[in-house]
Amino acid sequence: MGSKQEGGEQTAGGGGRESGGRSAPSRREEGGEKGRVRAPGRHEGRLSAAGDRMGCQVCSMRLSWALSVAPLVLLLLSALSELPVSGYKPVIIVHGLFDSPAEFKTMLDFINQTHPGTNVTVVDLFDRSESLQPLWKQVLGFGQVIYPIMQNAADGVHLLCYSQGGLICRGLLETMPDHNVDTFISLSSPQMGQYGDTDYLRYLFPHYVKSNLYRFCYKQLGQTFSICNYWNDPHHHDLYLNNSDYLALLNSERSCPNATIWKKNFLRLRKLVLIGGPDDGVITPWQSSQFGFYNENETVMDMYHQKVYLQDAFGLKTLDGRRAITSYTIPGVHHTTWHSNLTVYQSYIEKWLT
Repeated sequence: MGSKQEGGEQTAGGGGRESGGRSAPSRREEGGEKGRVRAPGRHEGRLSAAGDRMGCQVCSMRLSWALSVAPLVLLLLSALSELPVSGYKPVIIVHGLFDSPAEFKTMLDFINQTHPGTNVTVVDLFDRSESLQPLWKQVLGFGQVIYPIMQNAADGVHLLCYSQGGLICRGLLETMPDHNVDTFISLSSPQMGQYGDTDYLRYLFPHYVKSNLYRFCYKQLGQTFSICNYWNDPHHHDLYLNNSDYLALLNSERSCPNATIWKKNFLRLRKLVLIGGPDDGVITPWQSSQFGFYNENETVMDMYHQKVYLQDAFGLKTLDGRRAITSYTIPGVHHTTWHSNLTVYQSYIEKWLT
């Protein structure tokens, strides 16, 4: 999910708690050329988005990132060499549903003001309505752009991934065997899925409500829409397990021959930062942003009571055992304003972007 609301900055009310709302899109326009990587104020380079369609047998794929992006490496590295050298690791931003780099101008200003000289890249792929493309297709496309940036960052990079973009970044982390991500900041992202009657649901699926959307999402056609890739109906868990081609695989809830490799890749991560709050208004339940979710009675169970945590299905418990997970619960912030809220940035994001 993402943001499409234009507006001023909202201050988080009441501060945040550390442990360890969104309106319907106003338009669904195509967001410029696909494949542009922007480091605003410094550099713009163009790379083509992956056009290959991902097959049904997603979990058997082995993404050869180095081979697939080799022709792009020299182009991007040459351009990046023009960027100023600073003591900060590069920051890569992945937008959410119906978003584009335009929504992150304020965030870029925040970073440039507090960490001048930082190489910040907002990947301009799958913008606006294109963000409804299947998530595995998006993972491949974003990976082809992000991998060369990683290769040029000897000390690693930071990922700042918003809403649906947080799930794309998890896909990258699990399928890239040699990624060098230092800190992954998951900004109001439905990491355990989505299940709620929101404005976005009504906008995308006007003939459905949360109780019957499974009839569409858990079909082959439904899985061609990104939101259905992480639709998690607690009342039809078996259908979710058998038909979710993305989230159930990432969570290792569904059998996948690459599960062990993906877990190892995920555990290359040094730090996981989970940001969310009770006034989000879009991510449902909002605790999904911190790996919590509903049980069959729609009672929210936190991360520590999730089967994927208890069984360490993809490495979450191991990461927590390293004290490598930090969660922030911040009231007073609507979904569309997380990335433009100065308090959120100064108190909960800035410290991790060094």
